[in-house]
Amino acid sequence: MKVGFDSRPAKETHGIGRYARCLLCALKDSGRGEISETHKPRGCDVFHSPWIDGALLRSPVPMVVTLHDLVPLKRRGEYLRSGLRFKLRYLAVQRAARVIVPTNAVAEDAVKALQIPRERIAVIPEAAAPTLHHRGADEVKAVRDRYGLPEQYLLWVGRLTSPDPHKRVAALTRAARTMPLVLVGATGRWARELPDVTLTGALSDDELAAIYTGAHALVFPSDDEGFGLPPVEALACGTPVAASDVPALREVLHGRAILRSVDDLDGLIAAAESARRPAPPPPSWTWDDAAAATWEVYSQAAAA
Repeated sequence: MKVGFDSRPAKETHGIGRYARCLLCALKDSGRGEISETHKPRGCDVFHSPWIDGALLRSPVPMVVTLHDLVPLKRRGEYLRSGLRFKLRYLAVQRAARVIVPTNAVAEDAVKALQIPRERIAVIPEAAAPTLHHRGADEVKAVRDRYGLPEQYLLWVGRLTSPDPHKRVAALTRAARTMPLVLVGATGRWARELPDVTLTGALSDDELAAIYTGAHALVFPSDDEGFGLPPVEALACGTPVAASDVPALREVLHGRAILRSVDDLDGLIAAAESARRPAPPPPSWTWDDAAAATWEVYSQAAAA
């Protein structure tokens, strides 16, 4: 089977970029078929767009789309400027032979909001990249010195190039806390105006793993998520997690994190500050597992 895989998002630094890179590598390593990196899938048996921006309204071959979340559809008032683009992309998703989602929570949203039949949806979780694992004291000290980090700090990881209301980063910086807060991710001008935080910008995987390892806890205040990869990455590095109690995070972190009500940011910070090691292990699911499940979806799409 020849699969056209839109690898354009693999260049991105945020979660969708991580998904595309890790899945593409695992698909190639599996040896189960031919992967052609293209967003023009003529001559392929199946086309996979791992992001909604690559979904085709008229694909010449059966199309698989990965739908990471439906936040823009559920929160239309916050995404007015990109509303038409998302409307067309969601139409393309509805036409896909199969839709991959990272959690049952997103599957339920897709059925409800897009009327996609449940039998066309495959739930395939994500995982921490193999490079994101617990690091030794020397690596932790080196990255702490490089970025001027304190001995103890709370950590948030994500994209900071523009405000993302459902991530609630600005609200997080205003919540009562006693520990310093470090924000990791590609940074825009608005983030540089956030008070009393340390910004690192985008990091290499080795640096990110060391900063995860050195953190007292990861705090994750999102009021909506499709999966929540940073908490899984933090656990893979041995770092406790405190997160908002929303369906996807409850599903993914099941018993592995401290969850607090979305309305209780101060309580979320307090839970993060009181977290103790050792952290629970991350979910056992791997990118190799995700690749095997994705090949099965390709076979289903080709036969549909």
